[in-house]
Amino acid sequence: MRNLKLVLPFVAGILLMLILFFSFRSCLNITEKTEKSDYYILTNQISKMNKMVVLEQDFSAMQKTKFGYEFFGKEMTSNSVITYTKTNAQVSYDLNKMKMEVDSINKKLIIKDLPNADIRITPSVEIQSLDDSFINRISEKDIKNVQQKAKQTAINSVDQNKLRSEGRKQLMENLNNIFVLAKALNYTIEDKTGQLGVLGL
Repeated sequence: MRNLKLVLPFVAGILLMLILFFSFRSCLNITEKTEKSDYYILTNQISKMNKMVVLEQDFSAMQKTKFGYEFFGKEMTSNSVITYTKTNAQVSYDLNKMKMEVDSINKKLIIKDLPNADIRITPSVEIQSLDDSFINRISEKDIKNVQQKAKQTAINSVDQNKLRSEGRKQLMENLNNIFVLAKALNYTIEDKTGQLGVLGL
């Protein structure tokens, strides 16, 4: 009985030490998981955006091309082709090319480099009207030339500098969503590109 009284406090002490040890260890594990969780939340948010179309515009135009034949300076016969051109212009950014680093220990999101804009202009030409005659036929080669010129005219009419500028603004707005998330996770954003000052980071 006397031995039992001596052993019980010793066993209780060991149990208390084990409880404290596992409690402390579990606290450390939670902290480690939180840091990793922060890292994955940020990197997954960026990878989800991947190739991001930030701006898309559609244009349309009608064009009339006239074919005429002259004899001694006087037009003898003519015909024409009317084309309708629809043009889609896109500005996109491949965020896989964005160089960034997530420092989960010091709670920093470091932006090292931003990708360049990818501008894609896709014109589509339809023949709306074909004024053809038996004497003065419009050849298949003529039609292809008309379509090619209509496409080139559509491409030239797009103000790529304006598209690039507007696309950049939209990119900044979209990136700001990531930065808001980073700040909510108590990260500071370090801009090494010198291009994010507009966001007031």
